[in-house]
Amino acid sequence: MAASYLPSIEDTEPELTTRRTRIQITTRKRRATSLRKPARIQEAIDFWSFAGGAANVVMQLGWPEVAYGVMESKVESGALTKHPWKRARTTGQYLAVAILGTDEEKAAFREAVNSAHRHVRSDANSPVKYNAFNRELQMWVAACLFVGIEDMHLLLHGQMTEDEAEEFYQSSKTLGTTLQVPDDMWPATRKDFDRYWNLACQRIVIDDTTCDFLNDLVDLKMINPLIRLPFVNLLRFLTIGSLPPIYRDQLGLEWTEDDRRRFQHLFTFVSVVNKFLPKSIRFGGSRMLMRDLRRRMKHDKAII
Repeated sequence: MAASYLPSIEDTEPELTTRRTRIQITTRKRRATSLRKPARIQEAIDFWSFAGGAANVVMQLGWPEVAYGVMESKVESGALTKHPWKRARTTGQYLAVAILGTDEEKAAFREAVNSAHRHVRSDANSPVKYNAFNRELQMWVAACLFVGIEDMHLLLHGQMTEDEAEEFYQSSKTLGTTLQVPDDMWPATRKDFDRYWNLACQRIVIDDTTCDFLNDLVDLKMINPLIRLPFVNLLRFLTIGSLPPIYRDQLGLEWTEDDRRRFQHLFTFVSVVNKFLPKSIRFGGSRMLMRDLRRRMKHDKAII
């Protein structure tokens, strides 16, 4: 049996706190935007939830096993640096199907991902050992996805009460269980998740090779310059702002208190605009990804 990456969260007190492992969000609850829908993840995947997408990939690659699994991947068709748009589509589609999909759709996507993951394992030359089917690695990736979606939800709608935060968390379990994470591996409560997250963040190690790779990701260097250059400053600002302090420090990224306030003010403006947009626009991206998945399933085409 493979050794566990983390000690028991029930028996171990994390050395890190959320001050280091989560971005600081002081936005108060916005009545105009937060009272119309319950605090559930299904209401948090409008197109603004993807604003921190690049940052979330950086977060996932904080664990060396995930980082080298991506950097050394032999699945060229899904390589992040060679096919960034396809990778963005499949990641977004995974989020959509995990949150909105039927059991049949989840099973189909799981099998497609498993087919790719069978080739993602370390070899004799890898600096760390990894296997994409390891449940702890998948739990870590799912936890990063949850943190990213929750952060965007808080930025847009403001802080949640403890009961709302618990309801939001409980609705998010399928982010992990859609793949290999069993129900009992997902921390039982929101407080248990915080404990898990702070403990898991103690494993974040970004060596020189990973640092160069992730800084290129922050700068979106894998995207065609004609597309990237007009938006690179905004996207870099969104990416750095969506990263917890522990990541910014290890990557050598500067982020001041003025930057944090501007970041929150940007989302305050976005939240005002957002309430005037019809649901068909706000959730259009997720619906389009689900339609694409159903089309691929119907015509027996490759899902990823």
